[in-house]
Amino acid sequence: MKYVLCLIALSTTLPALAEDTRQLDAHEHGVGKLNIAIENSTITMEFHAPGADIVGFEYEAKSDADLAAIASATAILGAPLDLFIIPDAAACTVMKVHAELESEDDHNEHDDEAHDDHAEEGHDDHAENGHDDNDEGHKEHAEEPGHTEFHAEYTLMCENLDALTEITFAYFETFPNAKEVEVQIITAKGAQAFEVEHDAPVLNLRR
Repeated sequence: MKYVLCLIALSTTLPALAEDTRQLDAHEHGVGKLNIAIENSTITMEFHAPGADIVGFEYEAKSDADLAAIASATAILGAPLDLFIIPDAAACTVMKVHAELESEDDHNEHDDEAHDDHAEEGHDDHAENGHDDNDEGHKEHAEEPGHTEFHAEYTLMCENLDALTEITFAYFETFPNAKEVEVQIITAKGAQAFEVEHDAPVLNLRR
């Protein structure tokens, strides 16, 4: 019951998830996450996928080829109805789109700044008493490359949501490294969870 209530609460917060829950935990390569909230004629979607699934790498892009791959992938993710195909009868129109690549460093930067301020206020003496080696180890750890993740948010308006009987994940054809998408759908009737796989890319919503 608590799980269902948490998912229902999510339906009112999906547009703000980018601010509150952009944490790149130990994600699993090949597995993306798609959260869908349906209310009246509005569909709100939030999608996360490891960088390796989308562009084939997770290191910091520096070459022109890697930067071009990221730009191309971001543009493709900006067309949700080409990736997650909804029946034409539902008459859905994309109203808002936001897609970007996030890195672990993006999330750690603010925490590091807060940590540095705290250290300056009360830990200078602590560092002078023999903890410089620990600080060096921390710096070395911070310099290790982190994960990257593509994040996208979509808002759709649909004239006939009764026709939303299935979603075809053309996403798998577009990004062959992707193997699975974990889907959570929240409506006024409750919450449902699905796993859509590369070899079975159609999510049947009639059941």
